Amino acid sequence: MARRRGLTADEQALWSRIAQTTVPIHPSRRTKLEPLEPPKAPAVKSHSPEPEPLPVDFRIGAKPLGKSSTRIELSPHPGKALRDKPVRMDHKTHRRMNQGKLVPEARIDLHGMTLSVAQPQLLRFILNAHADGRRLVLVITGKGREGGPDAPLPVRPGALRHNVPLWLQMAPLNQLVLQVSHAHRRHGGEGAYYVYLRR
Repeated sequence: MARRRGLTADEQALWSRIAQTTVPIHPSRRTKLEPLEPPKAPAVKSHSPEPEPLPVDFRIGAKPLGKSSTRIELSPHPGKALRDKPVRMDHKTHRRMNQGKLVPEARIDLHGMTLSVAQPQLLRFILNAHADGRRLVLVITGKGREGGPDAPLPVRPGALRHNVPLWLQMAPLNQLVLQVSHAHRRHGGEGAYYVYLRR
């Protein structure tokens, strides 16, 4: 809280002249007011914990004795995340699809598009494919490239490759999609996805 600034000598003289010309509204209620003392600041208790004592054999630059409590969780590679998901379609068809023996009935190439352009394109493509009664479609994303040494922030390679499976799990596409899997190398490998649609 900011402290009030005191009156200057000129301001005090002006206030005294004004105060002499004032007339109380209720003279019978006139009481002597005690001068106010500035409030005392309450004592602030420190809530900071006491520092832990250093180990006896601690040296600056030495390696820590125990395991570090800091743990960095990186998002899984899209291929591993898809492999960990349970198979919801026919297992035989799923195996043939992953071996590249099923031919996709339609395909869309999102490679080179920005995320804001690619998402509505993917939405329209999946809705139209489902309306046409198609079951297996191919979504090409490209593998993506590293941010490079001059990138201001670390950039995960392949933004489309990471975001397409997430978009397919969101409404309204999650109601139409039965299974998502990385494509066989003859259909684009890790730079493409098989999307198996519900009937």
